[in-house]
Amino acid sequence: MTTPEHLPTCVAEYDPNALPVSAARDIVRQWAMPRGPVGIERVHLFDALDRVLASDVVSPINVPSHDNSAMDGYAFNSAALAGGIEGVRLSVVGTAFAGRPFAERIEPTQCVRIMTGALIAPGCDTVVPQECVERIGDAISFQASGIVPGANRRLAGEDLSKDRPALRKGRVVRASDLGLLASLGIGEVDVQRRVRVAFFSTGDELRSVGEPLDAGCIYDSNRYTLFAMLRRLNVEPVDLGIVRDDRASLERALRQATQEADVVISSGGVSVGDADFTRDLLNSLGDVAFWKIAMRPGRPLAFGRLWSGKRPGEGESALFFGLPGNPVAVMATFYFIVREALLTMAGATPQELTLIPATSTQGIAKRAGRTEFQRGIASCDASGRWRVATTGPQGSGVLSSMSEANCFIVLRHEMGNIDAGDSVDVLPFDSLI
Repeated sequence: MTTPEHLPTCVAEYDPNALPVSAARDIVRQWAMPRGPVGIERVHLFDALDRVLASDVVSPINVPSHDNSAMDGYAFNSAALAGGIEGVRLSVVGTAFAGRPFAERIEPTQCVRIMTGALIAPGCDTVVPQECVERIGDAISFQASGIVPGANRRLAGEDLSKDRPALRKGRVVRASDLGLLASLGIGEVDVQRRVRVAFFSTGDELRSVGEPLDAGCIYDSNRYTLFAMLRRLNVEPVDLGIVRDDRASLERALRQATQEADVVISSGGVSVGDADFTRDLLNSLGDVAFWKIAMRPGRPLAFGRLWSGKRPGEGESALFFGLPGNPVAVMATFYFIVREALLTMAGATPQELTLIPATSTQGIAKRAGRTEFQRGIASCDASGRWRVATTGPQGSGVLSSMSEANCFIVLRHEMGNIDAGDSVDVLPFDSLI
């Protein structure tokens, strides 16, 4: 594992007080390692959705198991196509249904009525669609032009071959994968244990839902946002509630979280104006890689490793993300910094978030030297081009703008002010797990 003292030589532009987002992500990638074979579970398919495969799934059979028809039509031997443009006339000697094959071998002058998915009859290798033939009694005729040998035949093993991997280790199981596994006759798979993530909010002004609000107090929304984002990643959330702004309370929460979880996420308590004990406490409990990043919203973001023992390096360990207190900043830092680390630790193979180029319909103020994630509303015009506008005021406490938006507008580190008509990148919310 890369330690803080080695980071300046390992990461470009290392500055623990204000890293570019790209450098911060590089550090997180170096620290967030897959947990290996520890905690592999075997689960039924109904419990496998969104879990991470712990090993390759090898197909025990060919799919399809035999040559079969890709459509309703007539199966015949392609030798009948000899003669090119001349019409083909064949006698119909039987019918093949899916699950009820026609088992007799046919002659070159014969054919079999065949349904989609039915096994190709012995002696047949080609299917002519039913709409291309004229049937008169027990015979059909059709033009040979446009029909090639092997047409409309699905070969055995064409989809999946026996003894070949059907799904790879590290894949997050999707709905289509469950159907694929079932089609192979596989009812259980090995998956990685869910990553346990302890999370809490800090602040004397915070109140839980259902409690009365005193003067100057606000309801804690961040824990609910974090809970939802964690559930969408299918990790195991551990809610530690609200922690007060004092050293003893924070130390108890961090030690408990480190003992119970693989990752600890806090919101609030890491900005410049917070009590000095926060940074000192984090340094005494572990290694802090950075404290701020060049990102808006989300500049105050602490990342490191905590230890449950008396000093760093002793006892249980957990990665730590100290997120800002503002609600929008919590979501932005989670998606662009935390998300990939959780997937990696779960044994998944993270994929880069899908950014779509779009034309900004308005000017956007942007300061070069930091990455900005603004809330936007993107739409596709009649010509298929994407256009995007902001939701309006971009204060990091305006949580309603996240509900109104359907994307992040991603303004890269080196970019300055955006003019109407300029191209920007957007990240659709639908692409987030």
